[in-house]
Amino acid sequence: MSDQVLVTMVDVAKRFGGVVALDGVDFAVRAGEVHALLGENGAGKSTLINILSGVITDYEGEVAVDGLPVRFAGPAGAQAAGIATIHQELDLVPALSVAENLMLGREPRTPLRTVDRRAMLGTAEEQLGQLGADVDPRLPVGSLRVGEQQLVEIAKALSLNARVLVMDEPTAALADAEVRRLITTITGLRERGVGIVYISHRMEEIEVVADRATVLRNGTVAGTVRLGRASRQQIITMMVGRSVESLFDTDARSDHGVAGSRADADAADLADGDSDAGDDEARVPLLEIDNLAVRPKVVRPRRAEPAGVNLTVRSGEIVGLAGLMGAGRTELLETLFGAGPAGRRTGGVRLAGRPYSPRHPRAALRAGVGFVPEDRRRSALVLDHPVGRSIVLTALGRLTTAGFVRRQRERSAIRQKIAELAIKTPSAAAPVGALSGGNQQKVIFARQLLAQPRLLLLDEPTRGVDIGAKAEIYRLLRRLADDGLGILVASSELPELLGVCDRVVVLRRGRTVADLDVSDCTGEDILAAAMGGTAAGRDDR
Repeated sequence: MSDQVLVTMVDVAKRFGGVVALDGVDFAVRAGEVHALLGENGAGKSTLINILSGVITDYEGEVAVDGLPVRFAGPAGAQAAGIATIHQELDLVPALSVAENLMLGREPRTPLRTVDRRAMLGTAEEQLGQLGADVDPRLPVGSLRVGEQQLVEIAKALSLNARVLVMDEPTAALADAEVRRLITTITGLRERGVGIVYISHRMEEIEVVADRATVLRNGTVAGTVRLGRASRQQIITMMVGRSVESLFDTDARSDHGVAGSRADADAADLADGDSDAGDDEARVPLLEIDNLAVRPKVVRPRRAEPAGVNLTVRSGEIVGLAGLMGAGRTELLETLFGAGPAGRRTGGVRLAGRPYSPRHPRAALRAGVGFVPEDRRRSALVLDHPVGRSIVLTALGRLTTAGFVRRQRERSAIRQKIAELAIKTPSAAAPVGALSGGNQQKVIFARQLLAQPRLLLLDEPTRGVDIGAKAEIYRLLRRLADDGLGILVASSELPELLGVCDRVVVLRRGRTVADLDVSDCTGEDILAAAMGGTAAGRDDR
């Protein structure tokens, strides 16, 4: 790391109406440094980088590049000064190809001033190759999975030859192998003298990649520390203003009550004689998948449809889905929710002992299956809709009489879910897009729970949420399992799977390759199975 300071921000403040987003923030980035910017959702991180990247132009304080004061008129000015930003919400055009997105606005030209597509493809292949990304630059971006789109966004930023690179949650949608590849790329950028502002909620990443960390809390700087000199606990305490002993309630895993839920009623019908609900062997199979395979009528690029999935989720049990990108986790959950592609299905799926094959999400909801998708903004929320309307969207049938919505009943249900899930919102009428990522995720959970599911499917449920919100979601999952719900959760974070799940099923290329009890396996076992090695503690079911 050099002593050369590339960017300084001094006494920066920003208000949105009466809300103070930043108040007297100082921040600096040196050449060859990875400077982590940490804080809970709503702490001011996005506002600070929006000022640095020219998105926000009306603010107080001073920004300097190479010691010279600047005030960018827009993002183009920041890019011209050598500052490139990868925002948390991807800035790609789905209908354009990967190569067209990478070179958008900077397309190479032939002597006749037409777009030189051969040169554009060559540049795209080179940029993707630096990341080790196996992505065809000719494919439309909209056909890629979220993690692959994230890699395209990173390659796009790197193609600007930036001297300062801002990465806002760059690994939120990436599996562990892709995260390691990105960290290798960051190491190369650091050696070339690029200064990197790195925003992430994954502390294990921060400890590996960052040199320094500045922590924001409530719009102010809680402190700046050198990594290696401050413990993880100290940094977390700076972020949340209190001690966080543990994100996971591991003691609760050993005892699942199954009273008072829709799942409990089904279990009572199916249970065989007297049993102890807390005993693993007495838990009633809720979801049973036997060699499920899907052959879609129309093959979509970059998808791994189920090709031999075997797993069981019992009432009151949390089962994790692990695997590298392209393993088929999202595709399996979409199939189970009736959102997968049409086609021929083989094998069997049973829900509460009955055949289950939903052709559309409405059928899944009627059967008592809820789904929280991977990309909440694109697949689960209408951002300008009020919080209240977003919560009741799939449960209006329960709130109507003779075709009319009972407004009092609706308002009561909304108030109950906002309180129950501790959703931080100015009011039920506030647009859901104005909430932090963690609170947006809680709104989606509230909607699904209002429909009273017996099985809950979760795809990366803590993606892009802060540490405090993660802990709340983990406690919620454990409470739901205690109430008898079956939960199937896909996650790219091994500590999350090991901390919150009872078992972890590993997929590879659409097939089940391992079924592991978390009490008898490690992250290395899961990764080995996902990569094709041998996992200790494997339990083929």
